Amino acid sequence: MKLLKPSWVSHNGKPIFSVDIHPDGTKFATGGQGEDSGKVMIWNMAPVLREEDEKNENIPKMLCQMDNHLACVNCVRWSNNGLYLASGGDDKLVMVWRRAAFIGPSTVFGSSSKLANVEQWRCVTILRNHTGDVMDVAWSPHDVWLASCSVDNTIVIWNARKFPEMVTTLRGHTGLVKGLTWDPVGKYIASQADDHSLKVWRTVDWQMEANITKPFSECGGTTHVLRLSWSPDGQYLVSAHAMNNSGPTAQIVERDGWKTNMDFVGHRKAVTVVKFNPKIFKKKQKNGSSPKPSCPYCCCAVGSKDRSLSVWLTSLKRPLVVIHDLFDKSIMDISWTLTGLGMLVCSMDGTVAYLDFSLDELGDPLNEEEKNSIHQNIYGKSLAITSTEAQLSTTIIENPEVLKYQQERQNSAQANSGPGGAAPESSAPKLNSVMNGESLEDIRKNLLKKQVETRTADGRRRITPLCIAQLDTGDFSPALFNSVPILPSGSSMSSQLTPQLSSDSSPGQASSMGLKPTHDPMLTSPPPNNTAKPLEDNNDGVKSSLLLTSASKIEPMKALDSRFTERSKATPGVTAAISSTAGLTPLDSRPKDGVTAQKEAKTKEETSSDSEDKMAAINKNLTFGKRKPELLLDGGEVVEKRKKGRPRKDKMAASMAQPFTQITPPVEREPSKVVAPPAPVAVLKLPTPSTQKAFSLQVSMEPSVFLEVENEVSMVAGSKLSQLRCSRDGRDWNTLLPSSVVVAAGSSDILAVACEDRMLSVFSSCGRRLLPAIQLGTPASALHCSAHYVMVLTAGATLSVWDVQKQKALVKNESLLTILSGADTTVSQSLLTQQGVPVIGLSNGKSYCFSSSLETWTLIADKSDSLVQCADFRSCLPSHDTPASSGPLAVMQGRNLNAGRLASRLSSTPHHMQQSMTLAFLENQLASALTLQSAQEYRYWLLIYARFLVNEGSEYRLRELCKELLGPVHKSAATSWEPTTLGLRKRELLREVLPVIGENLRFQRLFTEYQDQLELLRNK
Repeated sequence: MKLLKPSWVSHNGKPIFSVDIHPDGTKFATGGQGEDSGKVMIWNMAPVLREEDEKNENIPKMLCQMDNHLACVNCVRWSNNGLYLASGGDDKLVMVWRRAAFIGPSTVFGSSSKLANVEQWRCVTILRNHTGDVMDVAWSPHDVWLASCSVDNTIVIWNARKFPEMVTTLRGHTGLVKGLTWDPVGKYIASQADDHSLKVWRTVDWQMEANITKPFSECGGTTHVLRLSWSPDGQYLVSAHAMNNSGPTAQIVERDGWKTNMDFVGHRKAVTVVKFNPKIFKKKQKNGSSPKPSCPYCCCAVGSKDRSLSVWLTSLKRPLVVIHDLFDKSIMDISWTLTGLGMLVCSMDGTVAYLDFSLDELGDPLNEEEKNSIHQNIYGKSLAITSTEAQLSTTIIENPEVLKYQQERQNSAQANSGPGGAAPESSAPKLNSVMNGESLEDIRKNLLKKQVETRTADGRRRITPLCIAQLDTGDFSPALFNSVPILPSGSSMSSQLTPQLSSDSSPGQASSMGLKPTHDPMLTSPPPNNTAKPLEDNNDGVKSSLLLTSASKIEPMKALDSRFTERSKATPGVTAAISSTAGLTPLDSRPKDGVTAQKEAKTKEETSSDSEDKMAAINKNLTFGKRKPELLLDGGEVVEKRKKGRPRKDKMAASMAQPFTQITPPVEREPSKVVAPPAPVAVLKLPTPSTQKAFSLQVSMEPSVFLEVENEVSMVAGSKLSQLRCSRDGRDWNTLLPSSVVVAAGSSDILAVACEDRMLSVFSSCGRRLLPAIQLGTPASALHCSAHYVMVLTAGATLSVWDVQKQKALVKNESLLTILSGADTTVSQSLLTQQGVPVIGLSNGKSYCFSSSLETWTLIADKSDSLVQCADFRSCLPSHDTPASSGPLAVMQGRNLNAGRLASRLSSTPHHMQQSMTLAFLENQLASALTLQSAQEYRYWLLIYARFLVNEGSEYRLRELCKELLGPVHKSAATSWEPTTLGLRKRELLREVLPVIGENLRFQRLFTEYQDQLELLRNK
């Protein structure tokens, strides 16, 4: 035996917690602590094996250094085929690395080391599920699964062929799980934890096979790791830290009955790591002697906290060799070469040691044919056969359909092969693609479809620029709804519609200014003892209530509809409105005597002669801050608001009002009675687009429909006419309107325009008027068309939707007051789905749609919702299917889901709570898609929901879902079950869900039950 400690293998004096030799023996990886992060390093094996290579300066020693982990790296493991390296650390992450194409040597960014990375390794996927430090990772035989364990007491099994898909989570430990090992036969996985137990789990159904506690009852949690190991013949499982008569041992667990009658003894402190040699040996024959039959045996290395290393042969009762004081601190990890003659050992003191054995010391290793023969005799099969998830398990598949889906899953895994094949497509996205399947070329074409053209006053064309969000390609796995939101044909978004508490105002006022309430409601009152007169609107002839505001609150309108780029000039409408307040007065319940009448007459004279001073007093006292309401009396004296109770006759009656009050005229009443005025009604106010000289827009691509509007084209009988011109597939038509067009919209079926006189006109795409002109209560703020539906959002914050085909109102003047809570809440988005469902998005991140069947607003998205932040369903995303990015639910949620996934990765939410949140989130998605009548999104989330239930083993809910989709087997007049939902047949949806269930053999009987019932119904 030769012993070497290469001093050049170091993490700059920091601890090395793990070491693993590459299967081809040319390199090895170490993991541990870096300067300010976790560090994974890949080293050249040649300088370790040969002294001349170590002295040769042209042969690099370090091949690559990766500092991606945010905290200490606890474990590094090569895949069995050598293509991938998995690392787990204190940052709760498991990273999978793959060698990249050679792009030349490079130094580590921010590192003071002058050593260059000879090889380039990149992280192809990051596995996020653990809520605590990851202590160990292990690849299954043939790289079908990757297992990771953590201090969160769980073991996660990952599908190594479809990262980052999670197969299952094993729960049962009540302490920190510190070690994992796979049965070489592929039937079991074993784990050891600080809860004084070693558990064996079946891979067929991921349930516990054995729970061994007796040898560990006296153990304490004194070791950093508990790395156990399984013998290459599968007959023995050797644990780490165990106790026998108060002495530290490595417990030997026999596969037959899980008996614990033997152990490795001799170490003075707790055993931290056990590692079996991958080879099976037989006794070496001396030269010239005839071969004698001998039993095969295995070799095992044991490392301990006492800084010593022992090597055992199962054919001997005593250790083959014991090396004391090999390190200054505890031994942390052991790795054998694939030849079985070399071994690397690392320690917490930051050094490694290499041991080189000879055939005379260990024996002759069996070749692969002899090794397979042993497995064939013991287990009835050879491990040389490439295993799949179905072949690894010994479960009898009872249904041929289940076998079919298992084979389809195998073929799909090979098509998207990870370890054992080409790199998965999701692990290396192309720079010219988007995560949800849309290429940049597709996005460019879609944006061109939606580009908006306008015409300036001099007739020149102008294209409204569109903001394209930066594409998120930082993660090497599919991201949900990560593309640019592109609305369906015929729908559009309004931009930043700011709600205002106000009464109706003229279009001129709306186009020139906007009033944005930023404070709480308060009591306001104009000067008393003046005659109340309504304010006449000069533009449309509609009487408007007074707009009471401070001059400092008048701001330019922040945003209009994105289709319009020109603003009209400001009009003095608000100034005129404010200056007219001198002629208004609140109600006064006091009887008027002679003195009072004289005082009123004097006040009127002062008002007529010095109205500007009066307005200054009004603006000074009518404040909108969070201060106590005040009343302005006759002499200008400010008096505090009276307390609750019966009003006194010598005081003026007042009531609480919104920031903008509606003034009511005085009412005749008996002088002896005290009548309080009715409470003023607050009216929401949305901005309206400004009237332009001309504008144009393309409302449909297939067929091509182009709409042009030109206002005030001619003068007839003293009134100006506006022209609406439409081009459909090269055929033009035009019509005239008696008022200027403010906003227009259209789809492939209909066109709609709203004018300054608050008239809404609807035409077919060929120019035929479909409805008589509809009189709107207030000017239109936003207009949308989709299919044969029209939606109008008015300046009075009311919403209406009409079905033009049926000439029926689906939503009639529904107020937005219910959903606009808070003074700072604004309308940021609005759209109309192809099914005529209106959707409103608010600035607070919430989105609502109005349900005609429920006759109420329903919440469909909320970016601040904790369910979105903690839901984690990435492992349930189908690799072959992507949602339609133009679906209404996807458009309104935008990037919220992606942000939620990022937050869930960094949170320390317990898994059971995260599971419940994910389940609640997926059910909310289903309900929202159902309310929006979005069939494709409902189907997409239904399959994700079913896959999540399968992964989590929730048979109760899974059975309930199948029962709902199947419906009653026998017809009954009393049943209320509907066979379809959103035009999708429920039983066809069940046929899509069944293959998802068939992928898990645990539910094969549930699969068979509903598969048989579907066939029975089909035969009927």
